[in-house]
Amino acid sequence: MSDTDRTYNVLFLCRHNSARSIFGEALLNSLSQTSLRGFSAGSEPGEHIHPLAAELLASMQIAADALYPKHWDVFTRDDAPAMDFVFSVCDVTLGQTCPTWPGHPVTAHWGIDDPSQVEGDEAKRRQAFRKAFYAMRARIQLFANLPIASLDRIRLQSEVDAIGRMESTDDAEADA
Repeated sequence: MSDTDRTYNVLFLCRHNSARSIFGEALLNSLSQTSLRGFSAGSEPGEHIHPLAAELLASMQIAADALYPKHWDVFTRDDAPAMDFVFSVCDVTLGQTCPTWPGHPVTAHWGIDDPSQVEGDEAKRRQAFRKAFYAMRARIQLFANLPIASLDRIRLQSEVDAIGRMESTDDAEADA
């Protein structure tokens, strides 16, 4: 199999693996005609996907029934799929000592504010989840359009770092 035919595994990390990293996994896996497969995990996984995250994914008609929070150690086991990319999406995991990922994947920080920490009325909380979703979607779209097979590791690192530094341009959609 050539590099242009292979599937690239992408792991999204956040502390509880209940919203932002789940968004990453679900969004990446919802793309058709791509050579990317998403996974997610957390350092302190919750018991279930946050209800507002699950509701939002369902409203966007993105399958999430099979997704659940899991500890990042799952992806260090011998039988785990090798990751090509690992993206932390919260500042907590950025400050933690992550496991050593087999295969030395390209890593980057794609920080997105934790919507589960937003306080206030239901509308404000839902808006926070939409904002996180749209920020992740914008990054996933840029990432999915990279010519991964034709970029060397240094250029790939530069590209995924730049994606992580981008500001969300979808605030209007999140405010809708």
